[in-house]
Amino acid sequence: MYAHIKGTVDTVLADRAVIEAAGVGYELFCSSNTLRSLLPGRTAKLFTHFHLAQDAVALYGFGTESERSMFRKLISVSRIGPKVALSVLSVLTPEDVALAVVTDNAAAFDRVPGMGRKTAARVILELKEKVGASEGVPSVKSADNASASMRAEAIEALVALGYDGAMAGRVVADLPECGSVEEMIKSALREISKR
Repeated sequence: MYAHIKGTVDTVLADRAVIEAAGVGYELFCSSNTLRSLLPGRTAKLFTHFHLAQDAVALYGFGTESERSMFRKLISVSRIGPKVALSVLSVLTPEDVALAVVTDNAAAFDRVPGMGRKTAARVILELKEKVGASEGVPSVKSADNASASMRAEAIEALVALGYDGAMAGRVVADLPECGSVEEMIKSALREISKR
């Protein structure tokens, strides 16, 4: 229905913003990442998603097309509604979500309010076919199943050591091939210490 709305930022609240365009104030629900980029009185362009449900009609706004695209992918997952999808995009970037899906990293979603490990696993499973290089995922340095399994083990080990799941996924995805999980974990720890 609406591709985007460009206008003056009227109000920024905790979960939404009002953009005035051509004399009409559009209330758009937004992720925290998008809301941080909006300043009252400034001109902004938000990509939109019109959501119609049995009990609600809402307009969602996104700072980038990739954020809107990932939102649409997330709400296509069974039992994931717009509120949970916005929670995901408030904590993770679209690239982080895509990388978590590609690397089977359910721990990346640990900081998302209202999302447990089972829900994260369902998101990963259902988005496997829909997410890929088009989302700006840094190419995972390997394609075979053995290496993918090794990377998943390394991510789990880093999370068990107390590192954030999303950061662990990014670091491990950037590593070159390693001979063992232990070697991969050591390399990841060296990379983390540099950051």
